[in-house]
Amino acid sequence: MKMNALAGLMAGAVIVAGTAKAEETISAVHAFPETLIYTQSFLDFVEKVNEAGKGVIQIDVRGGPEAIGMFQQPDAVRDGIVDMVYTPGSFYGGALPEKDAMVASNLTAIETRENGGTELIDQIHQDKMGLKYLGWFDSGVCYNLWTRNEPSFDADGNLEVEGLKLRGNNVYNAFFTNYLGAQVIDLPTGEVYSALQRGVVDATGWTQIGLIDLKWNEFLNYRIEPCFFSTDLGVIVNLDRWNSLPEEARTILQDVAIQHEKDSVEALRSKRDEDFAALDAAGMTVVSLEGEAKANYLAAAREKTWERMKGLMAEQPGGTDNYDRLIELFYDLDAAN
Repeated sequence: MKMNALAGLMAGAVIVAGTAKAEETISAVHAFPETLIYTQSFLDFVEKVNEAGKGVIQIDVRGGPEAIGMFQQPDAVRDGIVDMVYTPGSFYGGALPEKDAMVASNLTAIETRENGGTELIDQIHQDKMGLKYLGWFDSGVCYNLWTRNEPSFDADGNLEVEGLKLRGNNVYNAFFTNYLGAQVIDLPTGEVYSALQRGVVDATGWTQIGLIDLKWNEFLNYRIEPCFFSTDLGVIVNLDRWNSLPEEARTILQDVAIQHEKDSVEALRSKRDEDFAALDAAGMTVVSLEGEAKANYLAAAREKTWERMKGLMAEQPGGTDNYDRLIELFYDLDAAN
């Protein structure tokens, strides 16, 4: 009887040990500093996963750009150095130009999840980069052009950029350069504050939220309307690591990501309203394009970005096969008119 009891205890210990080992841990990094609102949104997602996934799946956040450089992160997750990355698609646009469909989008992740757009983007990530596209977070927030000095307009009401020291990056350079004719100065996000402080740049594109978090409002005094584009922040996971996870772990990750797509739209729109109110109270001046100048401005932002996407897609395997479908799923032309 003692032997049977001992055997039973040992068997129970094996079961308990097996259960303890069943919890999976995946590593993650984020593109921007922890203080930025977008990173806070990602960390909120991580907290939700870790709560729902107790005993099954946990995300271990290793840090941000101080851990792996923001532009090296997409390669790091593709190569399996880290399991998960939260980053703009534009940071790996050379490998996956289809992300421009999201940049030029006037829809939210809620709508593209429903209409099949997110599923298509996920499949393209898997085929081209060996990545699982888990979710498009923080959508529904667009970009403005922000300037230190009062902007000027020509006789037809079009924005004039001559003499403007405009900070650019690969999100909006097709628009700024090809339509506005601006000579841009490419700078990563982390260098913009000092560039504004030293007068290296005096204008930049940036999303509707986050200016205060970055303290750029210390130098920028004007917001130009209308806004354009959409954030293209998403979570990508190494595909081999994703496929190695138990089905229950994958289900938790995907379900929480889909819910966070919805939650983040509402949360960040509220944050936008708060930021705009704070900026207005601090003296930010809003200047708006009107009529045909406004319509041309918005059309150029959209079409120059699509043009870039199509040109880059044509140079890659598969060509422009998905071009028309991407535009159909990520842009509502009726809503734009």
